[in-house]
Amino acid sequence: MSDFARAVEQLRPQLMRFAQMQLKNEAWAEDAVSETLLAALERPQAFAGQSQLKTWLVGILKHKLIDQLRKHTREVSSTTADDEADLDEQLFTADGHWRDAPKDWGDPEHCLRQADFFAVLEACVDKLPGVQGRLFMMREWLELDTDEICKELAISPTNLWVMLHRARLRLRDCLQLGWFAGAQA
Repeated sequence: MSDFARAVEQLRPQLMRFAQMQLKNEAWAEDAVSETLLAALERPQAFAGQSQLKTWLVGILKHKLIDQLRKHTREVSSTTADDEADLDEQLFTADGHWRDAPKDWGDPEHCLRQADFFAVLEACVDKLPGVQGRLFMMREWLELDTDEICKELAISPTNLWVMLHRARLRLRDCLQLGWFAGAQA
């Protein structure tokens, strides 16, 4: 086994975690990761070394995940959790102000450079209700546009924006507790 193949194979667990988080289906995730690794091993010369190997593989994986999402769109439910209806009331007062104002998060750019932050972010995304986490990842990580997400999941743009808004609020709260509270201490 070449050094390149060994380095690619060592990244498989990280790619699997990301794929499972996005697809919420182990078989689909395994297919996407296997296709990613196969594509990389078939054309190692395509890796020009201008980025880290992991970054390059994640770029390939993004396309494979989109392919899996398109392939299995009809099999994935797009219902929302029952407890979402009163989320705004839990977070905001009647006049639209925060019940508990967010604390100062310091320098977010500095936090993004810290590897531990991504572990906390991943855990927070995992805690989102299935559809919210999936929509958030489709929009923010896979960078799909609104029309494409709505078409793939057969939802309205308004429904998409409401679910994204709720996902971001939940992520804010989770990051507040799981990351920024410790960073301020």
